[in-house]
Amino acid sequence: MRSAASILLVVVLIAIAGCRSPQAGPPPNMVWIAGGTFWMGCEGCGMPDALPAHRASVDGFWMDRTPVTNAEFDRFVNATGYVTVAERQPDPKDFPGVPPDKLVPGSAVFHATSHPVPLDNPLRWWQYTPGASWRHPEGPGSAVQDRSDHPVVHIAFEDALAYARWTGKRLPTEAEFEFAARGGLDRNLYPWGNVLTPGARAVANIWQGEFPAKDRGEDGYTGTSPVTAFPPNGFGLYDMGGNVWQWCADWYRPDYYAVLAMAGPLANNPQGPGNSYDPQEPGAAKRVVRGGSYLCTDQYCARYLVGSRGKAEVSSATSNLGFRLVRSR
Repeated sequence: MRSAASILLVVVLIAIAGCRSPQAGPPPNMVWIAGGTFWMGCEGCGMPDALPAHRASVDGFWMDRTPVTNAEFDRFVNATGYVTVAERQPDPKDFPGVPPDKLVPGSAVFHATSHPVPLDNPLRWWQYTPGASWRHPEGPGSAVQDRSDHPVVHIAFEDALAYARWTGKRLPTEAEFEFAARGGLDRNLYPWGNVLTPGARAVANIWQGEFPAKDRGEDGYTGTSPVTAFPPNGFGLYDMGGNVWQWCADWYRPDYYAVLAMAGPLANNPQGPGNSYDPQEPGAAKRVVRGGSYLCTDQYCARYLVGSRGKAEVSSATSNLGFRLVRSR
């Protein structure tokens, strides 16, 4: 028979085992971000919706080391049969007045212009392309077989949420994304420091040349690039600036930072406003996107600036829009 001491020891060991985290190690392809306090926003960037800069704090979380790739999204689709928004037949009720023959599955694709154009109308370089989707980034005839390690694109907000549910993760808040993107470099301009091309070396996939006519590809790419093509930031995260825009969980409002700054000296784990409003498109429901893309340039969109903000209508799916995920402890 066991002694009372040995029985007590077994009970204690069982209790200890029950308290252990079920996670045997770090989640695959994720980085632990310890959390902390930082200055959120973009002073001196000329972007009113990124002002005022204000103090914010976030708790620790795990973040995907890279944006979700074509290979990863392909595994999700094969396992679940999921069909993205861009691949679905548009509902005529959502597009009153549009001829039925125009309501075909597709998405917005960037097309360089043949010559320099005024930058006041994005429709000069964006075209709704029937058949464009994550499988066919430039439309019919294009494919991703040779881009398995590139970020998946043409992802609407709903698509990112579906993938997140499948993996047991979630989209980052805007504050989590910015804190992680800074990589420990508080109040710097870029995820890698204060110089766009340190040592005259490309450290992100952005536009070089006259936008939108000619990307010279001096960084090695004129479209998306492999997610680890450029160095990681100080936290070991890749593509926190450039390559593709990435969805955040927050609704977009241009006045949200002013609201946070007025609420107190420190915003703890801000979750975004309760609803969306964009004065440029008052009826469109928009979420925050972060990081900029391969189309960003100081001539038109310098949103690779780490404190800057972007926005996208929730059903939008474009050839430069992807995502990455996080999870709490």
